[in-house]
Amino acid sequence: MSDPWLHIVGIGEDGLEGLLPATRAVVEAAEVIVGGDRHHLLSEAVTAERVAWPSPFDALIDMLRGFQGRRVVVLATGDPLWFSVGARIGREIDPAEITYHPQLSAFQLAAARMGWSLPDVETLTVHGRPVEQMIAFIQPDARLLILTTGEETPAQIARFLTERGFGASNMTVLAAMGGSDEARFDGTAESWSHRVPAFNTLAVDCIAAPDAALLPRVPGLEDTLFQSDGTMTKQEVRAATLAKLMPMRGALLWDIGTGCGSVAVEWMRGARYAHAIGIEPRADRRAMAAANALALGVPKLQLVDGTVPSALEGLEAPDAVFIGGGLSVDVFEAAWAALRPLGRLVANAVTLESETVLLELHKAYGGQLVKLAIHRAEPVGGLTGWRPLMPVTQWSLVKR
Repeated sequence: MSDPWLHIVGIGEDGLEGLLPATRAVVEAAEVIVGGDRHHLLSEAVTAERVAWPSPFDALIDMLRGFQGRRVVVLATGDPLWFSVGARIGREIDPAEITYHPQLSAFQLAAARMGWSLPDVETLTVHGRPVEQMIAFIQPDARLLILTTGEETPAQIARFLTERGFGASNMTVLAAMGGSDEARFDGTAESWSHRVPAFNTLAVDCIAAPDAALLPRVPGLEDTLFQSDGTMTKQEVRAATLAKLMPMRGALLWDIGTGCGSVAVEWMRGARYAHAIGIEPRADRRAMAAANALALGVPKLQLVDGTVPSALEGLEAPDAVFIGGGLSVDVFEAAWAALRPLGRLVANAVTLESETVLLELHKAYGGQLVKLAIHRAEPVGGLTGWRPLMPVTQWSLVKR
């Protein structure tokens, strides 16, 4: 195994002065320094070949490999492994070839400024990512630390909070932490009007009004929160379905016959970095699914136009599969063959024809077969009675 040739150094607003002596020596001995304009300014006293981030950024790994054999330093902000470029590089280059030199992260600095305990807050980034993904974390009494995209991002987040009944939430923007130009801006979401520096970290103390929208991470959101043409997995059945699908960190779901996307959306909300691919042949339903994903804080839902099994070709192998529409033996067999070991498959049926298919598959493959019958109390004249939903036959199994 070769010695590390690549050094990834976290640097703060105090520049070289804030580095440990051994880390500073690494930077001062560099032949090549890679980073953004801000990083180069913070280390301008060092004489070395200066290289900017490539465009497109995906070219970074090939560019770095081209420098192998020289003393190479990549400069990143704060902790290079916390929502930063170091993690991306480490996925592509053997970590044995890299030495990381962490600095205090923006999250640590912001938590210290706010007097918040890091284990008690959600640390998020919307830097270079859709801002809407923070919506999934809006909860009563939640505290959020968010790496932002630019000067306009706090105002966008203030709008998301206000629209959902969290307008009284306290917001603090912290900029240039640890440097001579450090600045702080305080306000509430409903009256936010500050003009802030583009490079900033946002702290949010969520405060819910009595009529605030309650959007828990556990499955079973109200049906009315989704745009739908009426064909959707209803709240109670959806909760039971997600319990069997078992959302897990970073796991992938195939939602076959995704419709308005309610199951895929709740899967992605149910675990950090869980992602989903919805397969749906109808354009109007794909549009509703995309709108629901955006409104409920999971804008990265991937939607595929097509029918199964042909639409599954070339897709990344899933950790879970939900078949909510278009069930057939061929559809099951294609999904089951692609499913990873320990993967979970759930299929729901409301028609007698689909139920017959489930009975045959259960006989051949085992698993758990249940009938879900839901009754909701509704007005009957001046009184109240039970109105049944269509019963759902649910089949679930784990691939072992």
